[in-house]
Amino acid sequence: MNANPILLQKKYCRVIECFAQKVNISLDDALDFFYHSEVYLLVSQGVSDMHCMSDEYLAEEMKAEYRQSFR
Repeated sequence: MNANPILLQKKYCRVIECFAQKVNISLDDALDFFYHSEVYLLVSQGVSDMHCMSDEYLAEEMKAEYRQSFR
């Protein structure tokens, strides 16, 4: 299932804001990380209806991915 592109852009904004707060980084850095993340790839392609997951859940997934990138 594909999400409405406008609603998806709004969701991205909310997820990026939540993620930035969780890992204490700037919105610019969070935005950059988001658009290069596995989470973005899955959500944008509609894989497993990831776009239906809560903003909090997606931000947590991004946080885990972020932490993995520094190992």
